[in-house]
Amino acid sequence: MPIARIKIISRNVKDAHGIAGQIVEIAKAINIKFKGPVPLPTRRYKVTVRKTPCGDGSHTYERWEMRIHKLIVEIDGSDQALRQVMRIPVPDTVQIEMSLS
Repeated sequence: MPIARIKIISRNVKDAHGIAGQIVEIAKAINIKFKGPVPLPTRRYKVTVRKTPCGDGSHTYERWEMRIHKLIVEIDGSDQALRQVMRIPVPDTVQIEMSLS
């Protein structure tokens, strides 16, 4: 039986864990094997910019940071499970990548 590897990518941790929890609940309800959710390292993008665009005034800076969280869930690739996973409502802040192997 093929294994479906589902990668969940989001800027919001709660949304990512919510989707992963729904996938795990589906796997438990159908009684199939699953692994995860396994957290991958969090990417941090940092940007430092001047507060004054003209360059005059004090030398003050703003620091912005965006964190990208990733989770992996592996489930058996049964048709019933994959159909239910495809029906999960996904928020705009979450991206899902699915691959079968």
